[in-house]
Amino acid sequence: MIELYYFPSNASFAPHVLLQELGVPFQLRLVDRDRDEHKSPEFLKLNPNGLLPALRDTRQGELVLFETAAILLHLADTHPEAGLMPPLGSAERAHAYKWLMWLTNTLQPTVITYYYPDRFVAPGNTAGSAEVKAQAQVRAAAQLDLLAAEFERHGGPFLLGERYSALDPFAFMLCRWTRNFSHPARNRPALAAFLERMAQRPALLRAIETEQLPKPWF
Repeated sequence: MIELYYFPSNASFAPHVLLQELGVPFQLRLVDRDRDEHKSPEFLKLNPNGLLPALRDTRQGELVLFETAAILLHLADTHPEAGLMPPLGSAERAHAYKWLMWLTNTLQPTVITYYYPDRFVAPGNTAGSAEVKAQAQVRAAAQLDLLAAEFERHGGPFLLGERYSALDPFAFMLCRWTRNFSHPARNRPALAAFLERMAQRPALLRAIETEQLPKPWF
């Protein structure tokens, strides 16, 4: 059995969408961040970082994973028939790794900085926090421009081109998180088209409905 530990609209959303795409049996385990359950001793046994998501896979023994990118890769690798990643050893696979690492190491930290600027300044430094938040928007805008340029370059409907992959729910999630920015992802035609296309996929709609995410979705 696969169990995904989640909280609505958190980084668990991307693997939730991918599980819906796969159509395999899984269970959602709500970790209520509003009650600090992600800091509880029970959850810290699954993810000592105290962050979501975490995934428990008991199909072949006992496997516990954290980090969104790692979970997405695991789901893709254990369901090769779904074709969610290019063939191992191919140039296309290498590019998939590149963009997956970019999403998790570049774009996601920038967006997180916008939402949690107080983490990067001394306590009570309101002006510093506001500046950190403003600069995060500047960096995010440049990074979203780069992402849009990749869609424009290959002209395909998805991040890797013509074929849907494990990266697309991740890209959608991060773009969605910018919906309240001064220059959100949807302001770029290539990304707006991608977001609209993703929002028509039944799996993503099921995840949105299950997590009860309000509009606007992006």
